[in-house]
Amino acid sequence: MSLPDDIIKSIINVVGKKKHHLHEPLFFGNEIKYLKKTITTNLVSSAGPFVKKFENQITRFTRSKYAISVVNGTEALHLSLVACGVKSNDEVLVPSITFAGTANAIVYSGAIPHFVDSEFETLGIDPQKLEKYLEKITIKKREFYFNKKTKRKIKAIMPVHVFGNICQIDKILKIAKKYNLLVIEDAAEALGSFFKNKHAGTFGLVGCFSFNGNKIMTTGGGGAIITNNRLLAKKIRHLSTTAKIDHCWEYIHDAVGYNFRMPNINAALGSAQIENLKEFLRSKKKLFLRYSQEFLKVNEVMLIKNPKSSQSNNWLNTIFIKKSSIKKRNKVLSLAQKNKIFLRPVWKPLHTLKHFKKMPKMNLDVAKKIYVSCINLPSSASYFISKK
Repeated sequence: MSLPDDIIKSIINVVGKKKHHLHEPLFFGNEIKYLKKTITTNLVSSAGPFVKKFENQITRFTRSKYAISVVNGTEALHLSLVACGVKSNDEVLVPSITFAGTANAIVYSGAIPHFVDSEFETLGIDPQKLEKYLEKITIKKREFYFNKKTKRKIKAIMPVHVFGNICQIDKILKIAKKYNLLVIEDAAEALGSFFKNKHAGTFGLVGCFSFNGNKIMTTGGGGAIITNNRLLAKKIRHLSTTAKIDHCWEYIHDAVGYNFRMPNINAALGSAQIENLKEFLRSKKKLFLRYSQEFLKVNEVMLIKNPKSSQSNNWLNTIFIKKSSIKKRNKVLSLAQKNKIFLRPVWKPLHTLKHFKKMPKMNLDVAKKIYVSCINLPSSASYFISKK
């Protein structure tokens, strides 16, 4: 058989011969009960008890001190950048292999995405390559480092935990400390992922999650910001609520704020979902192990696995095709479509998109290779779960 045939056969051996989407939400808990409560009490907008309840559930699960729920993961990143003091014309280091929203948030804040390369093992930022690059292209002025070519301050770094796989965050933190960089974690896909028993998103100054319909748990649309910094949490919450000062009747705003609050009805859905998060994680671990066993039989393919020090939530199981090309990858995707198995390639590297082509970047050879070599597999939690 051909490689595409081998891959499709392996997928079917794990999840069965039927229509398969990439990742679907799963509802079997208190979702309807909680949603009905928001409707019967008329508390469907941004004011309501489920917002606070959901935020408390997030802090307990991630072992963080503060959580602020917002409308989506992209705006969680945007608000974090603004609140952390990233200014217009600052440069923010960000991997080229990530969802467009990561870089878009940087642009929303007036800053400049500076694209850096990734590594094959975690699909996250390559710290070794990054450190050598920064040594070459930066100059220190007082406490900050500047890009020699653009003359702009390199203010922050935004590591991404791609598909739930924790990047080499410990090494990235050391680089950030050396170069005085703010660390804003894009943990959009990593709820339930840990590095050395510490949850994704708790390493940087802030961490951001997404609860879109395709994530490990969903609020329909939504996101959250976590931090252990009390003053920063207060500032983020204030900005997310249009910077409005509490008053019995007056509309007083003390800054340009954003209407990024998560509605109570979305928080109600999230509150029910997070109650079953541990079951989702167990099911997805079983699916990952089944894929691991199955793809050992396909010599040309490797399933992406996190290092032993990390625990992935296995949000999207991902295969790496050795000696791949766009043509070879697309043959797999085409055959999968014919079998109603809706696989997905990795995002097109952001530095190749028209509106990002002129942004600063390092050599991105690995990002290009990841793009032509990696494919996401059907990864819904429903395959190995016992519904209540």
